[in-house]
Amino acid sequence: MARAIGAAFARVVGGPAVVVAHDMRPSSPELAAAFAEGVTSQGIDVVSAGLGSTDLLYYGSGHLGLPGAMFTASHNPAQYNGIKMCRAGAAPISGDTGLEEIRRLAEEGVPAHDGPAGTVTEQDLLPGYAAYLRELVDLSGIRPLKVVVDAGNGMGGHTVPAVLQKGLPLEVVPLYFELDGTFPNHPANPLDPDNLVDLQAKVRETGADIGLAFDGDADRCFVIDERGEAVPPSAITALVAVQELAREPGGTVIHNLITSQAVPEIVREHGGKPVRTRVGHSFIKATMAETGAVFGGEHSAHYYFRDFWRADTGMLAAMHVLRVLGTDERTLSQITEEYSRYASSGEINSEVADAPGRMAAVRESFAGRDGATVEELDGLTVTLSDGSWFNLRASNTEPLLRLNVEAADDDAVASLRDEVLAIVRA
Repeated sequence: MARAIGAAFARVVGGPAVVVAHDMRPSSPELAAAFAEGVTSQGIDVVSAGLGSTDLLYYGSGHLGLPGAMFTASHNPAQYNGIKMCRAGAAPISGDTGLEEIRRLAEEGVPAHDGPAGTVTEQDLLPGYAAYLRELVDLSGIRPLKVVVDAGNGMGGHTVPAVLQKGLPLEVVPLYFELDGTFPNHPANPLDPDNLVDLQAKVRETGADIGLAFDGDADRCFVIDERGEAVPPSAITALVAVQELAREPGGTVIHNLITSQAVPEIVREHGGKPVRTRVGHSFIKATMAETGAVFGGEHSAHYYFRDFWRADTGMLAAMHVLRVLGTDERTLSQITEEYSRYASSGEINSEVADAPGRMAAVRESFAGRDGATVEELDGLTVTLSDGSWFNLRASNTEPLLRLNVEAADDDAVASLRDEVLAIVRA
């Protein structure tokens, strides 16, 4: 299957070569090699980057000006795998921009190439990736910081040492840096609070200034403050947005519809233009291209930078946070307090047999209420008269409904959360 998809990808995107990387899952090297065979069967060369994070693959695609494919299942369990594909310059590829054509060709059979096969060349992209990030965010002048990093046995264990441990005033305390796609310590999904427990404990134990948690393919980064408390990704979005707006006054900042309302408020207060969009990589990147946005952030800790080919990179977001912390005498909790204005539930998942039916039941329950507004830009978003809101949407990759709630305080969040879940799980 990987070989067929590789051939179809080469046929659809063309180009002199395709850059391919893979994560540490047991199945990834074989799948990446088969994909490369498919590409070369169409007369197109392959640049094999070997082990890498997804944002390293995006760096390769942008730096080399080539389409790319990353073999990873990100935060999903060990038995999963998948392919993240992009066009040259890390441009997104989606259903209406080639993905369905790739699927059709792979299923029906790719026509044979009438000519010589392509070649595979190995290239280590890690040094260039690290150097490029360090050009974008200079950490050399910050005060000394102790940083605990939980790589979750994922690709952060490969990329963090190259980016953060060379000549910088950082004492990095590593957790689970050993590459192991069976995830022996905990799942590499920092969105689940249970997977942050070890990092939180180590931050408190060592008296660290900050903790960082990366997901399996290290394109997302979650932040823990010096108290061992999680900093909401929306607060990180607002913090980084303020940094980017200082560099480009009046710039546009993208945020998805599940991001806290604090984000557009803070962007406007700092002279920027917030633009709201659907959840998802391809939507964010397309909107960034349309608007010329300098930065974009999602509730799931995906952070997109115009200077990084509009691609998402948790590492670059982490470096922005380190620079802010390292040039301020305050603690991280004191710094981020101003960016966290509302209480939120975090993402709550429910496995249901009839997702459309449950969504319809929730919509019917809330649609007629005084002052309530209902929209369906991405799933179901309901805003109530007191300003509290929730979004309920189906997962694109798992059989789940995902609920996010925001309100003025924890009690209001709990009340609205329980009301919606009672309908979803009925």
